[in-house]
Amino acid sequence: MRITLGCDHRGLALKQAIMPLLQNLGHSYHDFGCYSADSVDYPDIAQKVAEAVASGDFDHGILVCSTGIGMSIAANKIKGIRAALCHDTFTAQRARQHNDANVLCIGGQNIEVNSALEIVKTYLSTDFEGGRHIPRLNKVKALETKS
Repeated sequence: MRITLGCDHRGLALKQAIMPLLQNLGHSYHDFGCYSADSVDYPDIAQKVAEAVASGDFDHGILVCSTGIGMSIAANKIKGIRAALCHDTFTAQRARQHNDANVLCIGGQNIEVNSALEIVKTYLSTDFEGGRHIPRLNKVKALETKS
């Protein structure tokens, strides 16, 4: 799988812990930053990651900020993105199974590293169920065309 990553300064440590996991799982990835603890604006990073996923260049994105909230709000502004803020493996599993999420958002300061790594593993190993969820996703997609 091709994964794109991004974080703000508050999510840097967790993003750095996720990268070796992706390698160990056999996924390729591209890091859109940030690369230091210097303050950055999370919408800039979320936009890069979300646009890379929406374009089809990457299969999934992972975004990390302090709570994951800002990243999920910003990423969901990009057409075609279904960014899900996940706090545990159950929400990660459902985000993929029922919502066909294509960007995982995690809080770097409210989730322990080991728990976050389990969330990432669950998210990446869970498939979309399709079926009854397809008409619902079509309704979500239709919302993108409304102003």
